Amino acid sequence: MTGHVTLPTWALAALLLLAALGAVDRLLVPGARWFVRRRVTIVLEEIGKRLHLEIRPFALTKRQVLVDRLVYDPKVLESAWEYAREKGVPREIVMSDVRKYAAEIVPAFNAYVYFRVGYWLARRAARALYRVRTGFTDEEGLSRVDPKASVVFAMNHRSNMDYILVAYLAATRTALSYAVGEWARIWPLQTLVRSMGAYFIRRDSRNPLYRVVLERYVAMATEGGVVQAIYPEGGLTKDGALRPPRLGLLDYMTRSFDPSAGRDIVFIPVGINYDRTFEDRSQVLASAGGIPRPGIAAVASTSLRFVLRNLSLMLRGRWHRFGYACVNFGSPLSMRAFCRERGIDPRALSREDRFREVEALAAALMGAVGKVIPVLPVPLVATVFLREPAVRRSELELKAEALRLIGELERAGAHVYIPRADQDYAVTVGLRMLTLRKLVAESDGLYAAVPGEVPLLSYYANSIRHLLSEDIRPC
Repeated sequence: MTGHVTLPTWALAALLLLAALGAVDRLLVPGARWFVRRRVTIVLEEIGKRLHLEIRPFALTKRQVLVDRLVYDPKVLESAWEYAREKGVPREIVMSDVRKYAAEIVPAFNAYVYFRVGYWLARRAARALYRVRTGFTDEEGLSRVDPKASVVFAMNHRSNMDYILVAYLAATRTALSYAVGEWARIWPLQTLVRSMGAYFIRRDSRNPLYRVVLERYVAMATEGGVVQAIYPEGGLTKDGALRPPRLGLLDYMTRSFDPSAGRDIVFIPVGINYDRTFEDRSQVLASAGGIPRPGIAAVASTSLRFVLRNLSLMLRGRWHRFGYACVNFGSPLSMRAFCRERGIDPRALSREDRFREVEALAAALMGAVGKVIPVLPVPLVATVFLREPAVRRSELELKAEALRLIGELERAGAHVYIPRADQDYAVTVGLRMLTLRKLVAESDGLYAAVPGEVPLLSYYANSIRHLLSEDIRPC
């Protein structure tokens, strides 16, 4: 018996679409997944051969697994139940918030994205904008770091470029997991940032439940040996000088530390400096206080003018990179040695005693970071001008004062970066940049600081001010 079945065109189209989707799901998707995983495996094997600090299994764990571990962590659950009782809120709603916080914090590290896409972008951006240099590195100290230790790079925070610069320079050693503020939670940037292993934090959140979830993630990552990078200052410098450290992340990392067993935590001080930062004027304005900050429209307009002006200079062949950007890596500081020296066990301390010890640790770290901040041409020459801002000097007089200052800094143990190993050239570069930016004016062969730009000169001089003794600091 034969017959015909007639189908409407839309039904046939729907069946064909479903068949195509089924074929893709059963045939193409598994193959694509295999190909991607194979590429990631190849990258991990290739990169693993040259990394000084290997990528830990914790960083390679599936993101959803980490989210679930964080949500059902005993301390998180205990805090969630207590929070629900205090606020009179159903536990289901509180746990929904916990899951939202965990999903917000936990990264989605992808080795292929980090070392193939991220590294390429960071290298291109850093080298296009700056003459990038690594000044001083304590290679002997770094070589003694226990490969099984949890390593934390502690850095000063001068610019949002810090993330890119240090990730690029450290890529031959390891993959860094940053704590990133909410400014980066915009699409598609947040997807790239997560893939690079960074985790988002709400820096000024007062929500106790959120703080517990964040604390437990940082503790889990530290216990898992993830190589992290933090800014003890907690935010960008506003006046160019080092800011007092904030204790939150350091406390989270060390609260459960066992000084007698398990992984050591090793802090590596990193000093960063620039001949120019993109945020200099906005940060100086913020540090002045009492002056209303420009709105979004004004910021966008200023940024657009900055980009167009530099494009114009490029087209006319008159564009120069923004000077030197230099990073120094100091001597490691062991948490185990710190505890042994002070005779403490962080797990046994009261809250007040623990914070006192974390404060001492933060002070030691910031002191070590401050010592390795590089002295670059612009901060050097800016310091000379600020000693007597109203005085007009010839280029020869400027160079003589700058060379004396270099000697003072080197005797104080500072790391002065001298481009091309030529001190005369270093001063020339610094003076040229300040003149091009109209922070310094030249008339009849004599140079003087522009009075209205003294705050900006101070912003750059302050980056090395702490390296000078009180009697030779600029006013």
